[in-house]
Amino acid sequence: MIRFPKPDFESGYVLPETQTVAARAAGWETLDVVLLALALAVGTWLVLKHRRRGGIVALMLACLAYFGFYREGCVCPVGSIQNVAQALGDSGYGVPLVVLLFFLLPLLTALFFGRTFCAGICPLGAIQDIVIVKPVRLPAWLRHALGVIPTLYLGVALLLAYAGAGYLVCRYDPFVGLFRLSATLPMLIFGGGLLLLGTVVARPYCRFLCPYGVLLGWASACSWKRVTVTPNDCVQCRLCETACPFDAIRVPSPERESEARWSRVRRMGLYLVLLPALALAGGWTGARLMRELAAVDPRVELVAELDAEALGVKAESGSRSEAFRASGMSEAAARAEADEVKLRLHRAGLGFGGFIGLAVGLQLAGLSIGRRRVDYEPDRQHCLACGRCFAYCPREQQRRKQGSTTEDTEDTKGTRRLLCNMKRAVGTREGRS
Repeated sequence: MIRFPKPDFESGYVLPETQTVAARAAGWETLDVVLLALALAVGTWLVLKHRRRGGIVALMLACLAYFGFYREGCVCPVGSIQNVAQALGDSGYGVPLVVLLFFLLPLLTALFFGRTFCAGICPLGAIQDIVIVKPVRLPAWLRHALGVIPTLYLGVALLLAYAGAGYLVCRYDPFVGLFRLSATLPMLIFGGGLLLLGTVVARPYCRFLCPYGVLLGWASACSWKRVTVTPNDCVQCRLCETACPFDAIRVPSPERESEARWSRVRRMGLYLVLLPALALAGGWTGARLMRELAAVDPRVELVAELDAEALGVKAESGSRSEAFRASGMSEAAARAEADEVKLRLHRAGLGFGGFIGLAVGLQLAGLSIGRRRVDYEPDRQHCLACGRCFAYCPREQQRRKQGSTTEDTEDTKGTRRLLCNMKRAVGTREGRS
């Protein structure tokens, strides 16, 4: 609905097309929420119970078609974090119930059952998953370094949305333009480049850019149920490690000397003690940074210009102050508005800096000491529940043949022969790589 008539430009200027998706009727929005909840339930069952990749792929294609191309990527749980942040910073803004449910449902699912939303429901992940051709393993140091980017991206996006400065995630979403078939050339290059990179580096946006994935990873790390490679005892054939394109399979912990183990414990304890200091230092830095950035806000600049004119520092009135006086707005109201902007940005900078300091401290603490593992198992925080490892597990193959999850009853000789063949295949792959 256009509230005012469009201006008639004589210079040939053409108004750009809006990038905002038109609001739907309440019934259709309710249908979107119901379909999301249903997809999450089906995806959780496919990953935890059915344990077959084919079902996950079918769900992925269906969600890509509906939530991606038909709904044009909106409403999106990834972008909903900005609506929530804006509601926290602006008392006059209310989060629509549909957006709030899109934000909460995948997080609650991850808290109880892991990242099944990433497995086949998220259209951003689905469009990357279908282009995986020959994924390569990235060095651990590179994965850890790139893994910091989503946390920083999340902090910046929350900061800007909280301060009312715009929705960064939606503005630079690499795939929404493809879903709407109206991507600008820079975003088309960005999205196409990520898909091209995704043929060898599996799901680069999900792993090294997605801000919502940070929240999903934190929730999944505390999940009640989790994705497992094998339905029972692990035989340590290592096939799941080679099958995972996301480097999310964690190997058994090697035996360590007691001194080395205690050294890691002491190092983690030091990081935990330093967490409050890192959070305070980050908060102080963020607040100081926002104090400087507040000076470029038009409302703050207006008050600064009025003060300069009152003190005689500026002899002539500027265009900003002249327009202000012509508007009839009182100076007290302008100062109150500028003070509100400064306070909001100060709080945003304090929270953003503290969040980054805390995240860095927790990551250092997590890297200093790991949980003891005796088998090959998916990383709760980084596993995307794609189901590729299921078909490679010999225990899972036995379960499918028997039609149950009970212990296998094959004779020991046959089991040993199977394991030898599996390990020989792994050794051949390593030799080729």
